[in-house]
Amino acid sequence: MSASPDSASSDTARTTSRTPDQAAGQKAEDRYRETVFLPKTAFPMRGGLPKREPEMLARWAEMDLDGKIRAQGRGREEVFTLHDGPPYANGHIHIGHALNKIMKDVVNRAQRMSGFEVRYMPGWDCHGLPIEWKVEEEYRKKGQDKDAVPVLQFRNECREYAARWVAAQAEDFKRIGVQAEWANRYVTMDYASEAKIAEEIGKFLLNGRLYRGLRPVMWSPVEKTALAEAEIEYHDITSPTVHIAFPNVKDSTGGKLEGASAVIWTTTPWTLPVNRALAAGPDIAYSVIEVTETAPESLVPVGARLIVADERLEAFAQETGVKAWDVRHRLQGSELEGSVFAHPLRGHGYDHDVPMLMGEFVTTEAGTGLVHMAPSHGQDDFTLCVAHGIEVPELVQDNGTYAPWVPELAGVHVFKAADPVCALMTRAREEGVEKGQAAGLMARGEILHSYPHSWRSRKPIIFRATPQWFISMDEPAHDGSVLRPDALRALENVSFVPASARRRLTSMVAQRPDWCISRQRSWGVPIAVFVEKRSGEVLRDPAVMERIVTAFREHGADAWYSTDAAHFLGPDRDPADYEQVFDIVDVWFESGCSHRFVLHQEGVNFPADLYLEGSDQHRGWFQSSLLESVGAEGKAPYKAVVTNGFVLDGQGRKMSKSLGNVILPADVIKSLGADVLRLWVLNSDTNEDLRISQEILKQQGELYRRLRNTLRWLLGGLDGFSDAEKVAYEDLPELEKYILHRLSALHERIAEAVRTHQWNGVYPALHAFCNNDLSAFYFDIRKDAVYCDAPDSHRRRSVRTVLDILHRALSTWLAPALVFTAEEAWQARFGQQESVHLQDFFSPGPDWADPALASRWDLLRQTRRRVTTALEGARRDGLIRASLEAKVTLPLTEAEAKAGQGVDWAELCIASQVETRPAAPSAVQEEEGMEEVGVAQAKGEKCLRCWRVLEEVGRDHHHPELCLRCVEVVEGMEEQ
Repeated sequence: MSASPDSASSDTARTTSRTPDQAAGQKAEDRYRETVFLPKTAFPMRGGLPKREPEMLARWAEMDLDGKIRAQGRGREEVFTLHDGPPYANGHIHIGHALNKIMKDVVNRAQRMSGFEVRYMPGWDCHGLPIEWKVEEEYRKKGQDKDAVPVLQFRNECREYAARWVAAQAEDFKRIGVQAEWANRYVTMDYASEAKIAEEIGKFLLNGRLYRGLRPVMWSPVEKTALAEAEIEYHDITSPTVHIAFPNVKDSTGGKLEGASAVIWTTTPWTLPVNRALAAGPDIAYSVIEVTETAPESLVPVGARLIVADERLEAFAQETGVKAWDVRHRLQGSELEGSVFAHPLRGHGYDHDVPMLMGEFVTTEAGTGLVHMAPSHGQDDFTLCVAHGIEVPELVQDNGTYAPWVPELAGVHVFKAADPVCALMTRAREEGVEKGQAAGLMARGEILHSYPHSWRSRKPIIFRATPQWFISMDEPAHDGSVLRPDALRALENVSFVPASARRRLTSMVAQRPDWCISRQRSWGVPIAVFVEKRSGEVLRDPAVMERIVTAFREHGADAWYSTDAAHFLGPDRDPADYEQVFDIVDVWFESGCSHRFVLHQEGVNFPADLYLEGSDQHRGWFQSSLLESVGAEGKAPYKAVVTNGFVLDGQGRKMSKSLGNVILPADVIKSLGADVLRLWVLNSDTNEDLRISQEILKQQGELYRRLRNTLRWLLGGLDGFSDAEKVAYEDLPELEKYILHRLSALHERIAEAVRTHQWNGVYPALHAFCNNDLSAFYFDIRKDAVYCDAPDSHRRRSVRTVLDILHRALSTWLAPALVFTAEEAWQARFGQQESVHLQDFFSPGPDWADPALASRWDLLRQTRRRVTTALEGARRDGLIRASLEAKVTLPLTEAEAKAGQGVDWAELCIASQVETRPAAPSAVQEEEGMEEVGVAQAKGEKCLRCWRVLEEVGRDHHHPELCLRCVEVVEGMEEQ
C-alpha cells in the first residue's frame, strides 16, 4: 500500500475508492474490509485550535495543573531559574512580547521536562513615563492641569492604570500557553518591591557611588525629564547647518593668526549662545587661508582670513561658495593651543573669551576640523571644558526654551531657534565686515541625518546639563571597588547566545558615561535621600535609610510624600536644614533591582541561570541589571544571557500602524491558534530579526498540519496497543532499529539545546524527521504491516512498539513548543486527567545510537529514492496507476547489494515485485551506480486485501482473491 500517511483520508480510500475495472471485485472485497486494521483515533485531523485551546486552558485550571507542576518540582534536587525581564504594563501584548514570552516558555518547559525544578515568576514594570503620560492624557482631555492634581491622587491613578494592564497582559500571556508562577508574580509597584528599590538606592548612597552632579544628559523638552539611552529611538530629520566664524583676539602662534577667524560647522545652531570654547585636533594639519574670490551668493567676505583643516578645505570651499584662496600659513593643531577667540556676538551680551582647546575627539570627517564647545549640551564639550575650568552655563529651561537671562533669545524654543540665531549671526557678519574681520554667519544649509527621539513622545530630544543624580562608573566606592572594571570582569563568566552579544554588551559597559538615575516625574520610586542645604552634601546615614525602607515596606513609596521628613531624619536633625529629594529613580534602575525581590526568595537561584530578552536590552535591562547587581552585590545577576531579534513584516520593514503591517498576537490566535504562533517562533532564527506576515503564518499553518497528521497516524496505528505487544530492542528488525537511531540523534540535539539555550533549528529538525523519516519513509513502508499483518505477527508488533516510542517521544519533545497539541495527543491515549506537561522528556535507550547501522540504511534510502523516482515517472506516463502495480528491475552497485542483504526490496520500495541484478560495470564507473531503474507491470493478480499484485493470488480456493499472507491472517481471524 503506497498512499502517503500525510492525509488520513488515504487510509479509508484504500477500501472505498474504486476504478471502473475494479467494480467486479466489489462484492468480494467487501468480505475483507473488516479484516484490515485501519487506524482508529479520536484525535481529529483538523486542529480547530482557536476553539480547542481555550477549552484546554479551562481544563488545566480545573485540574490545577500549575499547582501540580509546582508540587512535582519541589521534589527535585536541581533548580533552574529564568528571571523574567518585566514588560511594561501599558496595553495588550504585541508580537514582540509574544515572541519573547514563547521563547522563555519553551526554555522553561524543556528544563522542567529534563528533570529540573523550574522557578519562573513573571514580572511587570509599572512605574515611569509611559503610564504617567497616559494618565496625563486623561487630564488633558478634561482640560485639567496635571500639575494642579495632588501628587498622591495622581500616583494612585497611575497605580490603578498599571494594575489593570498587569491583569490584562497576564491573561494575554496565559492565552498563548505560557506557564508560570502566576500567583507569585512580581511588579515594581508592590510595596515590597518599592522598599527593595529604595534599599538598593541606599546601598549606592552608603557605599559612596551615588552623587549629585551637573552634566549633560539626554533630555526630553516635551516630557520635561531626563531619559535613559534605552528610552531613545533614532529617526531621520532635516537639520539646519551653519558655518560660523570666531575672530581671533589672542594669537599663540607668533603672528600666524593675525586678523584670522576660526570657522566651525554645526547642525545645532541653537547651541551657539551657550558656546564657551573651541576645540582643535592636536595632530590635524590646518591652514590659514585668505579668500580671494567667492561666488555671488557666498556670505564669506573677500579678503577674509580663515582657519580650516587642510583635509576639509575643498569641501569647505564648495559649501561656502569660496572660489579661490591663498594659503598664508600652515600649522599643526597643537600650535593653536593657547589662542583665544571672540564669540561672534561679542558686544551683544556674549562678551566672554572663547579659548582654543585640544580635543582628541575632533576629526576631519565633516565640517572644518574645528568644533565649537557648548559644555551644557554635549558630553565631549562638557568633559573638555570642565577639565579646563570653564563654566557650564544653564541657559536652556526644562521645556526647551532659552532662559529669561539669555540675551536677545529669551523664551525662544531651541527647535525654533535656527532663524533668530542666524539673524544674530548675520548681524555679526556685517559688523565684522566693518571691522575688517570675518565673524558670524559664513554659510547656511541643511542636512538629513539620524537624530535621537523620545520613544514615548516620538519628539526630538536635546542634550542638556542639569543637576541630576548619578552612579559613578569609575570613582572608587568606600570599599575600593570600581563599578566599570568590576562589571566587565563579571561578564567574563557569563555565557551569551548568540556569542556575538558578548562583544556588544561589554563595549556598551566600557564606553557608557556615569549612570544618570534621576527623573523629574511623579510616578515612580523617589530617590529617597536628603541633602544638607548648607554644604550641599548628601546625607549618608544608615539609620535614616533604614527608617525610609521600613516606611516604604509598610506604606509603599507614597510614604515619601505623606510622611513628615522629621520621621525619617530622626530626633537629632532639623528638617529645615535639609532638602528632601523628590526626583524619581530611572525605571531601568528599578527593573535592574528586580533580582533583589525575585532571585533572593527561598528555593530560587542567584545568580539566575538565564536572562532572555530582545537585543535592545543590551543597552537596557541586561546592562542595568548587571550594574545594579555588581554595584550592590559584587557579582552579575545572571549566568547566561540569550538575545532575540526584533519582529519585522514580511518585507523586512518595521511594523507600523501607518504602514498597515502590524500583526497582533490576538488576531493570529483568533484565526490560527496559539500553537501556530508558537511554531512560527520555533521555526525562526531568533538570533536575528524575524519576519512575520499572513503568508508566513499560512506556511506555518501547513507545517503544523503535517506535524498534527504525524501524531494522528501514530495514534491511529496504536489503536488497542498494550504493553504485552512490546518487542525488546534486540529483537526488533533493522528498519525499526534505524528509526530508533534517528530518534536518538534527535534526543541529543534537544539535550544540547537544553544545555546551551540555543533552540534555533531544533524544531525544524523535528518537523523534518516527522515529514521525511516518518511520513515519507517509515510510515509509508510499514503501513502494510500495520494494516494487513496478523495482530500477533512479530513484524506488526515491532512496528507498534516503535509507534508507541515515537508517540511518547514526539509528544514530550513537542510539548515545550506546541503546548496544546502535544497535550491533546497525550490525552488521546492516556485520558484527560493525564498531562504531558507533567512528564519528563522521552529518553532513548543507551544502545540505540548505531552509526554503522545508520550508514547502511542511509545508503538503502538513497537507493530507494532512485526507485521512487522511476515509479513516479511510470505513473506520470500511464504505465501504472500505483506503485503496487509495478515490477521493478533494480541494478545495484556492489556497495548497494552488500547493504541490501536480507532486505525485502519490494517492501522497502512499496512495489509488488522487485528483481535485483548487478549494475553494469561501465555504468558503475561512469554514473556511480545510477543505471536506470526498470519499471513494468507486475505479473499476477491483485490481492483485494493488501492490493499487492502477486502470482500467488488465487492459489487458495477458499480465498482466491487473496495473497497467501492475507489468507493466513483472515483464516486466523475466522478461527477466533
